[in-house]
Amino acid sequence: MKILFSTMAVPLLAATAFAADSIPADLRETALATFKALPSTTPAVANNPITLEKIALGKALFFDPRVSASGVVSCNSCHNLATGGDDNLETSIGHGWQKGPRNAPTVLNAIFNIAQFWDGRAEDLKAQAKGPVQAGVEMANTPGQLVATLKSMPQYVGWFNAAFPGEADRVTFDNFAKAIEAFEATLVTPAPFDAFLNGDDAAMTSEQKQGLTLFMDKGCSSCHGGTNVGGEGYHPFGIVKKPNADILPEKDKGRFAVTHAAEDSYVFRAAPLRNVALTAPYFHSGKVRNLKQAVAIMGTTQLGEELKEEEVDLLVAFLNSLTGKLPEVAYPVLPAETATTPRPVSQILGK
Repeated sequence: MKILFSTMAVPLLAATAFAADSIPADLRETALATFKALPSTTPAVANNPITLEKIALGKALFFDPRVSASGVVSCNSCHNLATGGDDNLETSIGHGWQKGPRNAPTVLNAIFNIAQFWDGRAEDLKAQAKGPVQAGVEMANTPGQLVATLKSMPQYVGWFNAAFPGEADRVTFDNFAKAIEAFEATLVTPAPFDAFLNGDDAAMTSEQKQGLTLFMDKGCSSCHGGTNVGGEGYHPFGIVKKPNADILPEKDKGRFAVTHAAEDSYVFRAAPLRNVALTAPYFHSGKVRNLKQAVAIMGTTQLGEELKEEEVDLLVAFLNSLTGKLPEVAYPVLPAETATTPRPVSQILGK
């Protein structure tokens, strides 16, 4: 169930039905039963000890367009850290100006998702990092060509040696993915919501607290809970009422393509909602750019309810409390190419 939202900030309407005194006294305790604050340190990942050397290497690889066949597309192209960790496009532009089939999810806090991609086909960030490299519509590269490119630059070889000491062959496709995972694990964005969960009553406004109350009372948190306020389970898009075919394209059956189980038709990983105010357009189709509109659509499709305007405003206010502070990331100086570095290729296979 892809979810939500846009960058538009909307002024709240006066609504006596949602007065400040309607905020439960035990709101924090109730919220902590459903949500978790972000950790204060870089989270650990399975089978990939995180080191400073590995993070630095992963950062360089994340920004290097030479991991693509054309030498144009980097990880940051579709997951731009300056624009909320995505590209703000309906669907991303890849190799040879081809358009991808789905909206690019944010890379921010992605370490907390149960799996990666809208259909959950990658079990972790290591597996996810390998996908775009080999996708013809994205980077259109091969593992062998990528490794040859990296090995052609002595500085990269030195960085891999420092990041993966003790291994016989250090510049590998697997280690490329592990380094990117280590860097992406640092992309954690603590928000006012976390400060509130950690005990700061002043971290959220009255409207945001009312929105949080409504978010839980309406049942939104049944799909969008946990550390990432979503991203922890799979749900049909259109539990009560299917959206139109523009928002839910009939040919994209979501997780069905992974499991081939009929019950997984039009099932998607619940979108994580952290920084959602920065990541328009919304849904896997990328068809909705307005956050209020996306919230209203979720009301009708998932809750079976026409949300009142003041309810939508309060829900958006809560979602704004999920906008966090991105770690400062300086653009890296990348290794210089050599005479043996493979040349860029812009041709689209089969054309």
